[in-house]
Amino acid sequence: MNDAQKIALVTGATRGIGLETVRQLAQAGVHTLLAGRDRDRAVEAALKLQGEGLPVEAIALDVTDAGSIDAAVATVRTRHGRLDILVNNAGIAVDDVTKKPSEQGLDVWRRTFDTNLFGVVAVTNAFLPLIRASSAGRIVNVSSLLGSITAHLDPASPIYEMKIPAYDVSKTAVNAWTVHLAHELRGTPIKVNTIHPGYVQTEMNYSDGEQRGEISVPEGAKTSVRLALIGPDGPTAGFFYMDEALPW
Repeated sequence: MNDAQKIALVTGATRGIGLETVRQLAQAGVHTLLAGRDRDRAVEAALKLQGEGLPVEAIALDVTDAGSIDAAVATVRTRHGRLDILVNNAGIAVDDVTKKPSEQGLDVWRRTFDTNLFGVVAVTNAFLPLIRASSAGRIVNVSSLLGSITAHLDPASPIYEMKIPAYDVSKTAVNAWTVHLAHELRGTPIKVNTIHPGYVQTEMNYSDGEQRGEISVPEGAKTSVRLALIGPDGPTAGFFYMDEALPW
């Protein structure tokens, strides 16, 4: 690795969209840290990508554990001294889809927000000093169209009848966090955006013995990668799917 090579970290990267985001960033020449809660799984996934000749490094990171976050920051600081790209990809969906919004238990809300919102905030804040050390930091928060209040209110929207309350609201909060952080960092080289990966063929979208996703995992990773690699004239404080700006 040379000093000019960008350094990226992707959370929740041992499978699915996160793993593919690591692959595509590494294929673009970025030295990419593949982060996962289970270090053994992260190492196994990283070794496979290294076997493809890609510049990938495993790192243990549980976004719900302050000690794990601090240890990951210390590792990146020691090994690299900065972080150019942070992709907050880790997320869970634990709603009981057979229940109405008012019937979801508080444990579901707490578990969901611990990972999907508080984990994003904690990881971002912890790594922000290293991102500030980059000449052009990029923060990409993986959200969902399900976090769009505008889309939920529109009867013509594809998600109008799709209400997964704790998950949806956690992603709405991620969108709001993105706007607030981008405002704080306005006037700096750091750009902060949130993305909708699409309705991707992942385990999260597999139910009742049927894969309900509409696009492939490689397609689902493209928006994160695009926003991670934008130049100085690229957007900040936006919500995107591919090249399309989405409504909040």
